[in-house]
Amino acid sequence: MTTSTARTRTGVTPALKPYLRLLTATQFAFNTGFYAVLPYLAAHLGDGLGMAGWLVGLVLGLRTFSQQGLFVVGGALTDRYGPRPVVLTGCVLRIAGFCWLAQAGTTATVIGAVLLIGFAAALFSPAVESETARAAVTYETETGTPRAQVLAVFSAAGQAGAFLGPLLGSLLLLLGGGFRTACLAGAFVFVGVLAGHARLMPRRPRRVPVPVPVPGTGVLPREVFANRPFLVLCLVYSSYLVSYNQLYLALPMEVERATGSQGALGGLFALSSLLVVVAQLPLTRWSARRIAPRAALPAGLVVVAAGFAAVPLAPDGPAGLLPAAVLVVLLTLGQMLLVPAARGLVPDLVDDHRLGLATGALSSVSGAAVLVGSAATGTLLGAPGPVLWAVLAAVPLAGAALALTLSGKGRTPVAGTTVTD
Repeated sequence: MTTSTARTRTGVTPALKPYLRLLTATQFAFNTGFYAVLPYLAAHLGDGLGMAGWLVGLVLGLRTFSQQGLFVVGGALTDRYGPRPVVLTGCVLRIAGFCWLAQAGTTATVIGAVLLIGFAAALFSPAVESETARAAVTYETETGTPRAQVLAVFSAAGQAGAFLGPLLGSLLLLLGGGFRTACLAGAFVFVGVLAGHARLMPRRPRRVPVPVPVPGTGVLPREVFANRPFLVLCLVYSSYLVSYNQLYLALPMEVERATGSQGALGGLFALSSLLVVVAQLPLTRWSARRIAPRAALPAGLVVVAAGFAAVPLAPDGPAGLLPAAVLVVLLTLGQMLLVPAARGLVPDLVDDHRLGLATGALSSVSGAAVLVGSAATGTLLGAPGPVLWAVLAAVPLAGAALALTLSGKGRTPVAGTTVTD
């Protein structure tokens, strides 16, 4: 038994290799810098720049589209050129975008800045996520540590950044720095990320470059887009993201129903982030010992469905927030079960030379599903409570049923095709 395997079985977090530590620290820093700015963008656009509500919504939607919708582009470029140039380019664009946003004072300049910020993430995130998945598979082969446990460390680091980022932004605003200072602080964080990766990321592509599909030719890599198990995984993951997006649609409505305002939302979001930071690793260790990775997908989705079903059944607690708190806790627990498992399955379902494209496609397909699903579920917000929550619970249940059709046999990753340290 290796030392790392022994640590896994005794419940101690495994000691990650330097490259995995770099990727994990990257995710923490990325979310810290991003969330130091994003929560305050809508207020800045509306109150600071005087934009109409519909225009604020359009700007925020464009940011999401330029990020999630273009993940597949960043993933394909990662496969073609290797992660280093894609990550470094994403960092440079994110720095430029934040600096531009700090100075932007017109609708056109604001839109340009947020599109640049979103596209930077579309480059950066698929490269980092696919490298983490690839390195986690190799680490599993070498040490016996389940890849989901490594990916859980990555996820917890991201949530820690998502928790600390708004606190950093709030501190800067309280000190009188204003939104501009928050943007510059976010840019400064990415200067550090850029310097770290320029110094520590390998200088050569991690594998022999492969051709990138030419836009408009209709030529798509069949090993990804005609891969039935991978497409099933995309649909399963989409059902989770559509459900998770209800934190921004159905949850605010429930909080306002219970308390008369949305003032408690910040505390509930903080609760979700803290749960991931504190419980992600212990829960993943428990899951790795007792649940097969493919079984963690339907199990997590059933927990998510239970969160929706519990809302009309839970009695109102202090300040009427008990149903909303139950929803947040169960939704977060389901997320912690299924996200590392889903990310860890991608290397088993696609060829290694298409891992970046597949990682990006998983996010892009799910983002498109959220766009359609949010429009559909948004029409139900005025429906009677039991109807609304029953329909919302049906979405992850359908995903859980679909997850059960995933084959137990996947492509065997070739650990020797990558450099992990």
